[in-house]
Amino acid sequence: MQSLWMLFASFMFSLMGVCVKLASATSSTSEIVMCRGATGMVMMFALAHLRGLPLRTDFPWHHAWRGFVGVTALWLWFFSFPRLPLATAMTLNYMAPIWIAAIVFTLGWWHKQRRFEWGLAVAILTSFVGVALLLKPTIHAEQWLGGLVALTSGIVSAFAYLQVRKLGQLGEPEYRVVFYFSAAGAIGGMLSGLIDSYLDTGQIRLLHSLSSYDMLLLIAIGVTATIAQIAMTRAYRLGAMLVTANLQYSGIVFSSVWGILIWGDRIDLYGWLGIAIILASGVVATFYNARSSTPRKI
Repeated sequence: MQSLWMLFASFMFSLMGVCVKLASATSSTSEIVMCRGATGMVMMFALAHLRGLPLRTDFPWHHAWRGFVGVTALWLWFFSFPRLPLATAMTLNYMAPIWIAAIVFTLGWWHKQRRFEWGLAVAILTSFVGVALLLKPTIHAEQWLGGLVALTSGIVSAFAYLQVRKLGQLGEPEYRVVFYFSAAGAIGGMLSGLIDSYLDTGQIRLLHSLSSYDMLLLIAIGVTATIAQIAMTRAYRLGAMLVTANLQYSGIVFSSVWGILIWGDRIDLYGWLGIAIILASGVVATFYNARSSTPRKI
């Protein structure tokens, strides 16, 4: 049941989302992305040093592609936030598992080498129905650009997750995958921050004046994101691809609960129905995969 690592990853990502929401009041997107990546680099470097694990990789171009598509998806998603209702942006980004299923189906059909798991694909589509009921996304005519960008973010995220799976199949350990992705995020955030600060003030600086509370939030973002990345990478490396993708939807449920507890968000009947569908779909997909993976007795 290695796919269940995605449940833990989704929970940690939801904690990260809480910290991002709090930090966004005083920190820019570039600062958040850069500090998230830098914290992950430090944590993975320390882990590798303490355990005597090498950071040298035989797959630099695979990591480069993972970093490029991962950071690109992240930035596209953040770009869509001010241009769309939050619910719409999140829903469109969470279409990534559907794109994964579509890519897997296309590759399997093209090469005629694998059996497509229709039951799991249906579970993924059902989960997205639950997400839509919970978030009730809407797009107006003037929001077409933001909608297109958020949709593209979900597609690019699918390629990022597939690359995580590919690195796992090549034997690349989780700590190394997370280290290089964190490095890509730190570099991308730093370059963007330098450009933003120069365009806004005519000066080049990485961080503006931050309080101790702001710094703690940025560090918390990096710590929770790094732990979540490790768990997610393990899930995609060892678990069933489509089950893992489907369990990713649980992040919406966790985030909704945090919204109720911290910000007093209210969820209507359709929202609770959506949560129930997401949870039921994840359970069904997990048991479906366990049953299909068990050898039949003759």
